[in-house]
Amino acid sequence: MDYKTAGVDVQAGRAFIERIRSSVEATHRPEVIGGLGGFGGLIRLPVGLNKPLLVAGTDGVGTKLELAQQHQAHYGVGLDLVGMCVNDVITSAAEPLFFLDYIATGTLSPEAMAQVVEGIAEGCRRSGCALLGGETAEMPGFYNPGCYDLAGFCVAVVEEDEMIDGRKIKPGDQIIGVASSGVHSNGFSLVRKVLALTEANKNTRFGCDNKPLIESLLTPTTLYGQLVKNLLAAKVPLHGMAHITGGGLPENLPRCCPKGLVTVIDPSSWTRPELFQWLQDAGQIPEHDLWHTFNLGVGFCLVVAEEAVNDALQVCNEQALQAWPIGQIETASPSTGERLRGLPA
Repeated sequence: MDYKTAGVDVQAGRAFIERIRSSVEATHRPEVIGGLGGFGGLIRLPVGLNKPLLVAGTDGVGTKLELAQQHQAHYGVGLDLVGMCVNDVITSAAEPLFFLDYIATGTLSPEAMAQVVEGIAEGCRRSGCALLGGETAEMPGFYNPGCYDLAGFCVAVVEEDEMIDGRKIKPGDQIIGVASSGVHSNGFSLVRKVLALTEANKNTRFGCDNKPLIESLLTPTTLYGQLVKNLLAAKVPLHGMAHITGGGLPENLPRCCPKGLVTVIDPSSWTRPELFQWLQDAGQIPEHDLWHTFNLGVGFCLVVAEEAVNDALQVCNEQALQAWPIGQIETASPSTGERLRGLPA
C-alpha cells in the first residue's frame, strides 16, 4: 500500500501548488522576500515607521462553507475568509500587511481548492496585503470527500500614535453604518435550518425583484479595507470602528466604545434588506434573535466627530458603498450598565 492508496495524493498536491502560484505571487507587496515554497514566509516592515504596532486577527467562514460546497461556490468563500479577518484588524486603523490560510480537506480536489485560494488571493489583492503562505492539509477519513474547512490569519501594522482604539470617542459623536452585501459569514447555522425548514433550493427566489435566494445568501463579505484607507487619507476624524459580525450590532458596536458611554441607534435610519425579512418570515425568527444573529444590512460602523459626518459619507459614496448616519454616542446611565440603546422592544 502506498500513500495515494491511503487517500493522500502527493502529485495532485504539487499540481495544486503550481496552479495557485501566479495568483498568490500577484498579491506580494514590495516588502515580501522570496516566493512561494519556503518553510516560512518572509516580509519586511514598511519603511518609515517609527513606532510600529502589529495587529493580528484570525477567523473562519463558519457553516457558510457547507452551503457553498453544496453549490460549488468555492471562489466566494475565499473572499469571505479574507473579509472576516481583514475587516477585524482594520478597526484599529492598521494597514493589512500579510495573510496566511489553512485549508483542511478529506480528499484534495485541485480545482475546488484552487478556486478557494484564487478567491483568497483576490481578497488580499483588494485589501493590499500579501498572501504570504498557507497550509493545505489532506486528511482522508477525518473529513468527508468533497468537504473542507478554512481558517485565515491576518497581520496588519499601524503607527502606535495613529492607532484608533476608541479612546477619543465622546458624547455627541455620530455613528455611521456602512452597508453589508448581505448575510456575510455569520448566522449560517440558523440560515441552514431555515433553508431545510422551507425546502429551499437553487431555484427558490425572494423579494420584489425575484432574486435567487441561494446566490444572494452566498454573496461574499464586503471588504472594507480600502474604505478605511481612504477615510484616513482624507483625514476624516475617525474615533472608533466596528466590524459587525456574529452577534450583530448589539454585540459588536459597543466593543469600540469606552466604558461610561452608550451607543444609541435608530433602526429606522436604514432600510433592512429583503433577504433578512425573508429569513425572519420563513423561519419565524423572533426580532430579538434577528438583531443578535445578523448584521441586518450594516456590515461596518464608523464613529466620527459630529462635524465630520458629511465628509465620511462622501468617502463612502466615492467607494460606491451605501452608508447612513444611524445613531450617536451618549453618556451611559450608571445604574443600567447598558452598552447599546434603541433596539426594538
